[in-house]
Amino acid sequence: MGYKLCFELVPDSCWYSNLRSILTPAQWDLVRKDAYARADGICMICGKKTNRLEAHERWEYDEENAVQRLADVVAVCRGCHEVIHIGRTQLMGKEREAEEHFMKVNGCSYSEYRKALGEANEAHRRRNRVAEWKLDLSYLKKFID
Repeated sequence: MGYKLCFELVPDSCWYSNLRSILTPAQWDLVRKDAYARADGICMICGKKTNRLEAHERWEYDEENAVQRLADVVAVCRGCHEVIHIGRTQLMGKEREAEEHFMKVNGCSYSEYRKALGEANEAHRRRNRVAEWKLDLSYLKKFID
């Protein structure tokens, strides 16, 4: 089943590597503010109106060619962001809240939540077999010359 809110587990070799570490603060501001403007105060996943949106990088993986491609930067509420980064959320002891948010947003049961998490973990294990990912940041061309 295709869920509105999904887990996005990045390969271990890509941890602690994000746009903020690659771009200058001014460049990152352009990218994240574009996402905030598109969202207009509403989480782009669950539709919740909020004064505090967080910028989230959406990555796609071509496992055959070992390419990690930046697909989008979206503005999300904290609840959705904690589900997306469930591994970090679990380490912080907040899995129960994330679990509830996932089920509410997706209108699913606990067993469906566990199944989706298992599938995300399997994709994560598979992607960890890639020794080194090539980065495709062509998404940023519209922001940076």
